[in-house]
Formats: sequence, structure tokens, C-alpha cells
Amino acid sequence: MSLLPGERQHTGRGGPGRVPPVWAVLAVVCGGQFLVVLDVSVVNVALPSVRSDLALSEAGLQWVVNAYVLAFAGFLLLGGRIADLFGRERTFLIGLGVFTVASLAGGLAQGPWTLVTARAVQGLGGAVLAPTTLSILTTSFPDGARRTRAIGTWTAVGAGGGAAGGLVGGLLTDYLSWRWVLLVNVPIGVVLLTGAVLCLPVHRGGLARRLDVSGAVLVTSGVAALAYGITASESQGWSSGRAMLPIAAGLVALVLFVRIQARTAEPLVPLRLFRIRSVSAANMVLLAVGAATFSVWYFLSLYMQNVLQYGPVRTGLCFLPHTVSVIVGAKLAPRLMNHVDKRLIGAGGGLLAACGMAWQSTLTAHGTFVGTLLGPGVLMMLGTGLLMTPMTTAATSSVPAADQGVVSGLLNTSSQLGGALGLTVLATAAADRVSSLPGATADAQALTAGYSLAFQIGTAFLVVGTVLIALLPKPVVPQPSPAGP
Repeated sequence: MSLLPGERQHTGRGGPGRVPPVWAVLAVVCGGQFLVVLDVSVVNVALPSVRSDLALSEAGLQWVVNAYVLAFAGFLLLGGRIADLFGRERTFLIGLGVFTVASLAGGLAQGPWTLVTARAVQGLGGAVLAPTTLSILTTSFPDGARRTRAIGTWTAVGAGGGAAGGLVGGLLTDYLSWRWVLLVNVPIGVVLLTGAVLCLPVHRGGLARRLDVSGAVLVTSGVAALAYGITASESQGWSSGRAMLPIAAGLVALVLFVRIQARTAEPLVPLRLFRIRSVSAANMVLLAVGAATFSVWYFLSLYMQNVLQYGPVRTGLCFLPHTVSVIVGAKLAPRLMNHVDKRLIGAGGGLLAACGMAWQSTLTAHGTFVGTLLGPGVLMMLGTGLLMTPMTTAATSSVPAADQGVVSGLLNTSSQLGGALGLTVLATAAADRVSSLPGATADAQALTAGYSLAFQIGTAFLVVGTVLIALLPKPVVPQPSPAGP
């Protein structure tokens, strides 16, 4: 079997020399990424139904989302390292298997804590799966235009999964049950597992076999403690022990994590990677951008259902422009990168997203789809799609194949960690705004004021992320070869 242009030789299940078609590899890894990102947002539309069925409090409802995101963000680095050391294909299968089983458990949950626990295990499976999808992609396509287009497709599918979550969740909740927003993962997971066994190239991993599990526990517990402390400040106040103690403990855990990484022989995250300017800059950008964009679907779902009184299906349909726009932006970015500096494309995308979010913050209690949601949604998601591909390409193109897994984990961690903390900060700020206004907290005007504040803070995060793009190194301009004798 001859190699396609740009294809790399792999040893597959069919024996030495078997080369899986690159389109099949791309389809499987993008399917895995779509499934993971879909579950970040698919439950948003179902939250009112979940709350009613399982008698969840408002704080408990937020943890249905955060349990997934925090476990996902905290263990992404471990997942990326496992892929580098023990083989990407094997890690993909393990992560997808855990994710599928946890989805089944969550869909069958009969109580709040059963659901939250299943969501956390889902996040753990996703954390093992997600960085593996990107590292398989970057090691299957050589550096250059083909890899950039593949990353653009991966970004489009992933971002589209987040945007499509509203529609998928609305349809399943309205016509079946909220449980099917989790149960639907089971047949999809089985199909992807079969495709992975048949199509993914076998990667045997590196020689080292020691994992820094303590580092993963420290970073996860640190982020979780920070999020809990920020959430507790909503009801207890920032000066209370219930808020400040978890925040302090979280910061201490993260400081210890960095110190351990600097001293251990086989760290979870080799700190030398942060000396690569494109890696450190891209991660800072994605941290800030994730803090803003992750919360969009959460707050818009609540706004449409609690204020505009839309049903789940109508709410989901209103997210269609988001889905289309983010896919268009992600697919357009690689074409533009052939002619324009990736920093300019990323900055332009960040500026569009910030303008869209600022526009979204002007929503009112009597809003409409065309007048309130359509324009801001298109700008936010088009800008996000344009920004993500240049950042991912900049970080992954500057590291060797042996570190692709951990760098992929870093990028996913920055985005998801920013999203988890951003959601907590924005939700707390929105709740504070609502409770400070006269009248019932369920009043449409008060709720709208809270959501508006959340989008204003999100705009500030996007502006910071856009400014940080300037830290990316300038592209290297190839020098002409000297003339021969």
C-alpha cells in the first residue's frame, strides 16, 4: 500500500507496514474530540429538567457542570503524559472506555451525588482521551500545511461540539429525557471504540514508565479548592473562612505542584516546555479565552429558558448560528494562515469575539432571537474559531513528537481550567448582582442584570487574551539559499 503525500509510516494492527488511511485517523480522533467537548455543554439545556427531577439546589446544579470540567481540566496533563509514555492508541481506547461507562452511569443516576460522581468520572475519561486526539493528529501529519488543515478540522469539530451541545441537549431533553444527554454517548462511544481498534496507528510509547500521579492530584485538588472557595463566597462573603480557606489551600497546592515539577526526575509537566515561547504564550491566551467562551452557552441557556421562557428545543435551535460560525472560523483560519501572520489572525479573532460578547452583554428581559442573540452569537463564535487554530498550531509545531502528548494536555488544560474557574467567577458575580437587586431573585429583570454582568466580565477576559497574543514569537522567514559557485 503506497503512502499518501504527507502520510507517515506506522505499525498497525494488521502487522508491520500497515498504514491506516489518514482520513480514517482524522475521523476517529475528531469523533473522540467532538464527544468530549459536546459533554461540556450538552447538559446546559437539560439543567432545569435535571434540577426538577433530582431536587438539586442551585449550587448543586452548577456542580453538575463543574464536576466534569474540574476533573477534565485537572487530569488532562496526566492523560497527555500517559499517551506519550504508554502509547497513544492504547490511551485513546482506555479514555474512551471510561468515558462511555461513566456516561451510562450518569444517565441511570437516581440521586444528585450519583450524577455528580458520574460526571466527574466522565471528566476523568475525557482528560485521558482529549490530549491523545491532538497528539495522534500532530504525529500522523507532518509539520506544514497538511497538519495546519488537520488541526483546523480538529478545532472546528471540537468547537462545533461545544456549540452543538445546546441543540443536541434540547432535542434529547424535550423529546426523550434529560438522561439521554448522557446515554447518547454510549452507542457513539461503541462506534468510536470499534473505529479506533481498526484505524488508529499503534504507538508503543517511550521508555520511561513512571507517572507523576501526585502532581496530577495536586493540580486537580488545587483547581477544585479554588473553584469551591469562589463559589462559597457567593453566600458566605469573601472574608469568610468557608471561602478563604479553600482558596488559600488551592493556591498552596498549585505552588507545591510547580515546585515538585521542578525537582522530580520525571515530571508530569517538564517545565522546560515553558521556555518555548510559543508554548507558554499560547497557553496563557487559551487560559484567558477559555474563561470567557466556556460560559457563553451556560448563561445563554439559562437566559433563554429562565427569562425568555424558551423550551429546550427552541433553545437548542438558537445555538445553530453559534455552531455554524465557529466551524466557519476554524476552517477559514488555515487558509488565511497561508498568507497572513498567525498572530494577526488570532488577534483579529479575539477582537471579533470580544466585540460579540460586549454586544451580548446588552441583552434585555424582553429580548428576541434576531435582535438579541443572532448577531452577538455569530461574532463571538466566528472570532473564537479564528483564534483557536493559530494558537494550537503555534504551540504544537515547536515541540518534538515525544512531547506532543503533554503539550496537547497543556493546551486542553489551559482552556478547560480557564473555563472552570471562569464559569465559577462569572456565575458567582451574576448571582451577587441578582441578590443585590430589590425583588425576587427569580425576577426576569434581576436575572438579566446578572447575566449581563457575566458577559461584561467575559469581555474583559477576551480582551486580555487578545493582548497576550502579542507574546507569540514572530514567524521565522526562510532565508534564500546562497548562490552556488
